[in-house]
Amino acid sequence: MSDTVVKLTKEGYEKLKKERDDLKEKLMGEIAYRIKEARELGDLSENSEYEEAKNEQGKIDSRIKEIEYILDHAEIIEEEEDSSVVGIGKKIKIKDMALEKEKQEKIITLVTSQEANIREDKISEESPIGKAIKGKKVGETITVKTNSGSKKIKIVQIINEDAGKR
Repeated sequence: MSDTVVKLTKEGYEKLKKERDDLKEKLMGEIAYRIKEARELGDLSENSEYEEAKNEQGKIDSRIKEIEYILDHAEIIEEEEDSSVVGIGKKIKIKDMALEKEKQEKIITLVTSQEANIREDKISEESPIGKAIKGKKVGETITVKTNSGSKKIKIVQIINEDAGKR
């Protein structure tokens, strides 16, 4: 399993590093303090505060190890140079063509499967929509097969966040 490569965007890599650092700080501070306080209450065999703190410590430690494994095996995906083509790391405004209202436009970010998060509108390149839009250009309409049937999606805009930084 040591040959496993985990593809991440630079943003995803940095986000995981921050999560790891925050968890380590919590583990070393808050949880260690709770365990110390619970020990002082006496008999550990019937001490629910101690058990709860130890369980949380184990969960946090597991997550830290998982993140460290990912970071150790990470390959940072560079964003596509061509700002006219949909690629990993790009924000894309799409429109469901079955719906006529302008409000049906949505901004999504195409990311690796490791970083996908539907609540943050981060869509995996391996999802049906991700596969369909990757490599496409503004103005193209694509038919996407989903669990609920086929959808026609139009690429309205590729948002170039670097434009304002230059």
